[in-house]
Amino acid sequence: MATYIRLTDYKSSNEKEQEFFNPENRYEAKQEKFEKIPGSPIAYWVKKEIFTKYENKNFYSYTISDGQNKTGKNDRFLRYSWEVNFQNTILSSSNYKWIPYAKGGEFRRWYGNIELLIDWSKDSRSHYRKDKIARLIPEYMWFRKGITWSFISSGENIGFRILPDNATFDVQGSSIFLKEEFEDSYNFFLAMLNSRIAPMFFKISNPTISLQMKDIRTLPIFFTQSDEIKSKIDKLTLENIDISKEEWDSRETSWDFTASHLVNNEKLKVKNRKRIEDVYDAYCDYWREKFFALHQNEEELNRLFIDIYELQDELAPEVELKDITILKNEAKIVDGELVFQPDEIMKQFISYGVGVSFGRYRLDRDGLWIANLHQDISMHSHAGACEREGMVFEIDDDNVIPVLEDDYFKDDISSRFIQFVKAIFGEEDLSENIRFIENSLGSTLRKYFVKGFYEDHIKRYKKRPIYWMVASPKKGFMSLIYMHRYEADTFGRVRNSYLTEYIAKLEAHKETLALTTSSDTASNTDKKDADKQMKNITTKLKEIIEFDRDQMMSWSQNGVEIDLDDGVKVNYCKFKDILYPIKGLCK
Repeated sequence: MATYIRLTDYKSSNEKEQEFFNPENRYEAKQEKFEKIPGSPIAYWVKKEIFTKYENKNFYSYTISDGQNKTGKNDRFLRYSWEVNFQNTILSSSNYKWIPYAKGGEFRRWYGNIELLIDWSKDSRSHYRKDKIARLIPEYMWFRKGITWSFISSGENIGFRILPDNATFDVQGSSIFLKEEFEDSYNFFLAMLNSRIAPMFFKISNPTISLQMKDIRTLPIFFTQSDEIKSKIDKLTLENIDISKEEWDSRETSWDFTASHLVNNEKLKVKNRKRIEDVYDAYCDYWREKFFALHQNEEELNRLFIDIYELQDELAPEVELKDITILKNEAKIVDGELVFQPDEIMKQFISYGVGVSFGRYRLDRDGLWIANLHQDISMHSHAGACEREGMVFEIDDDNVIPVLEDDYFKDDISSRFIQFVKAIFGEEDLSENIRFIENSLGSTLRKYFVKGFYEDHIKRYKKRPIYWMVASPKKGFMSLIYMHRYEADTFGRVRNSYLTEYIAKLEAHKETLALTTSSDTASNTDKKDADKQMKNITTKLKEIIEFDRDQMMSWSQNGVEIDLDDGVKVNYCKFKDILYPIKGLCK
């Protein structure tokens, strides 16, 4: 019989010293007791009632596992789903190069976290087989629906999710598969892993933050004999998957994104679809209901599994609201309440509006529209336009949208977005709708587009932006282009139709201001204001003229082709001299 003192729950050395003599922290256990647990961990604190659970069959009896994929060169073989030609993915074509790739991610249950693609072409698979560092999973494990999780987890924040049957995985997105005869129990196993049961056993087999395959497969498995309970677990699990998938797909970085929920809002019980504030309120009501439905379902699943495992004295079914893994960007838990973040929701709406402006999406159809390089837009009806409820919104014709502090171009980003709002909600409440958006942002639209939008875009797209910002060093001139509509003459269009035109407009404006400063009828206030504006324009002109002469002129005359399958990093960095700098992207 050995004596153990458990001090792992205390953080500071002073606490550990004080609790060393606390009899409640002292345990006695025989060595042979640990042998009942696979791997024989020294789990001296575990009660006898829990040790007996290991006498049942463990998860190993029901599952298949045979390693993970390794590319050996992630920069070469992995891409985010939005980087490549969509027609080259399994999500769009049977003649594919890229397939979804689970690689862990943040704490999330039920569905999501698969944003990457892996090159699954014949040549690349040959590399995975032959390269000393790389590895390819056996073919019998390809394209099977599985359960995936993040290798690095913390405490009870372990999320198990669907691995779709069109995806594969690596060690950071470790995955397990059910034997054929147990595939009907998929929902049962997924729910059990996401219940309070699994983390309790993981703490026994492996108290570290690295949740390995062996820890999963040593879980003791108990089934219910009640068909009613089986059916209830299945129903609750499917509901949780549906809610989590809908929430994941509500963001444009999901490959199944259809449209902004503020636009495609048939599910929302909106009283007035012409006022964005009413649509926003309905959005919050809808997702609040979904959030608490998910919370209730998870607690009910905990109750069911605690009963099945007869662990009522060890575990409680309650789930903290902060541990519900949807709406992490759109809402926060404040004093036990779900509080939505209007600025983030409006930023998502604005991002969608920019996408519609470039033709990535359309108002009159769901999902992606222009998502492949050199795509023939004329193949589609209403080429170049999106129609919604009788209102037509033209996509940008030349793939260049200026982003400037002043309204010098009719198709600049602020003007286009206002037209986008008008196309959706109508003209009658346009001023009120723009005011609501700006109040939510805490900024005017123009200021947000100039100062905040692109940094948000970089963050939203994980430093792999699909809209590229041509920017002079001090941001005196900026314009957006859409990567998937890039042509070799794109930067020539930026310079010839916008940059040089902007320089001419600034010089003309400066001349007008000069007339004011020398006018006999202008007030001293007007003259001082005109003089101040002239100085600002002079500074700006100096910067952008140098930018034009030293950078843009050369790039506009020497067209460079790109291949989307090379990824954003390779392609963006080709033009780093004229594009907005992204920290850490280009060396």
